[in-house]
Amino acid sequence: MNASGHWLTSRPATSRPATSPRGSSPPSASRLLASPWGRSAVAAGAGALPVAAFPAPALWWWAYVALVPWMLLARSAPSGRRAARDGWCGGFGFMLAMHHWLLPSLNVFTLVIAALLGALWAPWGWLVRRFLAPGASGTPGRGRIGGALLVLPSAWLVVELVRSWQGLGGPWGMLGASQWQVEPALRLASVGGVWLLSFLVVAVNVAVAVIVSVPGSRTPALAGLVATAATASAAWVWAPRPEVEGRARIAVVQPGVVDGAQRRFDVAERLTRRLIGQDVGLIVWGESSVGYDLGEHPELAARVAALSRATGADILVNVDARRTDRPGIYKSAILVGPHGPTGDRYDKMRLVPFGEYIPARSLFGWATSVGRAAGEDRRRGSEQVVMDIGPALRIGPMICFETAFPDMSRHLAEDGADLLVAQSSTSSFQHSWAPAQHASLAALRAAETGRSFVHATLTGDSAVYDASGRRLGPRLGTEASTAAVYDVPLADGVTPYVRYGDWPVHGALLVLVALGLTEGAGAIRLRRGVPAPLGPPARTVHGSRARPGR
Repeated sequence: MNASGHWLTSRPATSRPATSPRGSSPPSASRLLASPWGRSAVAAGAGALPVAAFPAPALWWWAYVALVPWMLLARSAPSGRRAARDGWCGGFGFMLAMHHWLLPSLNVFTLVIAALLGALWAPWGWLVRRFLAPGASGTPGRGRIGGALLVLPSAWLVVELVRSWQGLGGPWGMLGASQWQVEPALRLASVGGVWLLSFLVVAVNVAVAVIVSVPGSRTPALAGLVATAATASAAWVWAPRPEVEGRARIAVVQPGVVDGAQRRFDVAERLTRRLIGQDVGLIVWGESSVGYDLGEHPELAARVAALSRATGADILVNVDARRTDRPGIYKSAILVGPHGPTGDRYDKMRLVPFGEYIPARSLFGWATSVGRAAGEDRRRGSEQVVMDIGPALRIGPMICFETAFPDMSRHLAEDGADLLVAQSSTSSFQHSWAPAQHASLAALRAAETGRSFVHATLTGDSAVYDASGRRLGPRLGTEASTAAVYDVPLADGVTPYVRYGDWPVHGALLVLVALGLTEGAGAIRLRRGVPAPLGPPARTVHGSRARPGR
């Protein structure tokens, strides 16, 4: 008989799979998340998801939802400390997946770097729980959701700002860089750089996470999506478009994978001779295309000068060698004309950590024993250079890794460069995602500055983009050994990003400062709102202490 007084009929027992309440995790998933190591592994996997939005998969649309699983995990953390750990582990997964192609070169040290940099996301994970987790009053209200749409993208931007410091590896894999092939996103980049793209991509992820997990607060989330769409539309309509003032015929020489510095030079020389009679104005060789100092080997300088005379174009070579006029090894872009080196030279300023130098070598020098880290530190250049190519063209050279830094191309545009040129080589990672990821950065730098961009590599991928970030002509993949000529439009004008700089970062810092002041003021009010006892509790006639308020 049941509690209502009705007799229960006996039913045969049947084997039926256990079901979980709607919206809860299956038992196996709950057990996994209950284990600290299991939860950390899930967080690392969730953090790796956004990488599919970058080349080579290049699923740009995936970036707008890829952070949602990571955020939902941090939201469900039982404590702020666990949410911070979810942020750390997710950051480890993101950095490891983004730089997985470093494993053959740095081996186990890649894991160390990913773990150290992943810690930058620990505060972000804590903030996700702070704004999206249910509180004492139930689901987060509209005010908290509105705050999340500002604070969480701002916190992500600050993480990208900190890790953009060269000593921490530089800004490779900024979330906004996944939008390099989306024309409306490139228009936004001309307004606020890759920083604005990162902010808006994270904001969309926050809105989607709220719609999925907090049904009662969907209104502010939908408002955030509408605001993002309105921002993109406004940039599309009102952002100034580059004005084409002329054109230049630029040739890219890509030798391909060739062993030995002398053989590499010979192949580049042979390919350059194919350009005779093609009326080019500038020929660009890739990074490390010349493995000897031209001052010590004048015969090589003479051969390049002969090519310049035969083609009628200046040649921008890249020398990776020990200099004779000063100590140390430099990577240098050197312009060679029909009479030899013109005197225009740019020495690479921002070096690749562990590939070209080892940060804190006394502490991390052991990396050379477990991988192909730099045995000797390269020397840094001191300033950026704009080179004159005849009377009508000024170029701003960069070398390899430097194209990841938006401020370098912005300063070159400010200094009067008509065309941005990067010399690169990713031959150590030839069959990975690295060459395609590197080439994609040129599209963003072009859109940010309103200047066409030539990305010339030794072994691929080489690509050329116009001032709006659209690709021109063929892409030279990692299998190509050839020379290609591009008719490149030269644009004039100043984009909002060049004029106002990294204003989204400044706004993000202000948001976090305001958050800190608000939280601090709230903590002070809370402490003041708790009355302190006026004196020791009085004793009763029985000798026991009376409780306050009784």
